[in-house]
Amino acid sequence: MPRTARIVGTGLYAPERVVPNEYFNTYYGEDVDTFLRTQRNIYTRHFAGDDEPPSFMVAEAAREAMDQAGIQPDDLDLILVSTDTPDYQSPSTAAIVQHRLGAPSSVGTFDINTACAGFVTALDIAHKYLVAESRYRYILVAGVYAMSRFLDLQQRNVATLFGDGAGAVILTAADTPGILTSRMYTEGQYYDYMGVYVGAAAPCSPERVQRKEHLLQFRKKFPRTFNPDHWTSLIQELCTASGFPPEAVDCFFFTQINVLSIYETLDRLGLPHERAHYIMDRYGYTGNACIAMGLADAVRQGRLNEGARVMLIASGGGAAVAGMSLIWKTHA
Repeated sequence: MPRTARIVGTGLYAPERVVPNEYFNTYYGEDVDTFLRTQRNIYTRHFAGDDEPPSFMVAEAAREAMDQAGIQPDDLDLILVSTDTPDYQSPSTAAIVQHRLGAPSSVGTFDINTACAGFVTALDIAHKYLVAESRYRYILVAGVYAMSRFLDLQQRNVATLFGDGAGAVILTAADTPGILTSRMYTEGQYYDYMGVYVGAAAPCSPERVQRKEHLLQFRKKFPRTFNPDHWTSLIQELCTASGFPPEAVDCFFFTQINVLSIYETLDRLGLPHERAHYIMDRYGYTGNACIAMGLADAVRQGRLNEGARVMLIASGGGAAVAGMSLIWKTHA
């Protein structure tokens, strides 16, 4: 069979500070817990401390993934970090992760930013490296989110959703079915709907800081069915390319920002809500990291059996959309 790639290790890291919904009840002096539980499936989340920058969280998740894969940092050939909350604008967070892990200088590193679609995008890039060049054996792919650094607590409906964390996988070359197919596309007309709009080449004047443009902003509302519309069609396209129908997928991993969007997507496909794996109840919305953390959480729970059909469906600011189908096969 043609050379492909499979995931052989997963890991996640959640910061030490746990922030339950009750924290926001007290902060805002009103009940926000009921909405978060019933409409978003969020009960608690983790906020990173000053000693837990994104590179630290990735390194912790990576150690679990490498241990599961049975490899050491010396075995890595490439480190890809997906994030839109990096340690610094420059240098890359991936370079800092290489240093934290003690990986050799022969390891390549770079960051990827396609907002919350980033981890699936990074996984697709790593897959293509492994397919294209036989010298690549093991690639660390991570997603990390530290959006608590950019929250405007005056925006109650936004600030209460987010949490911090990191997820990591080890990808290796294989000659048995692993990653099957992927799709990426962008609806660029939504670029100014949500994001952090200063900090790069955009000037950060005192006036813009006063308007809190250096913090996360939801400037406009996406169409209510944006995610279900795109996710449903993406799943159908991936299934057609993979050779099996949606009902044959054993487990879905969606971007975890709105549980109702996940339910609506599964309803459209005629599938039970239990067919998806959920982590927002314990971690909140962890953006770039949520699908990677979800994979690791599912492995910890023993949910992913050898040969399971898995689908990763992500979307984020930009608006970027990415999907991937794969056969869960960690053993030769």
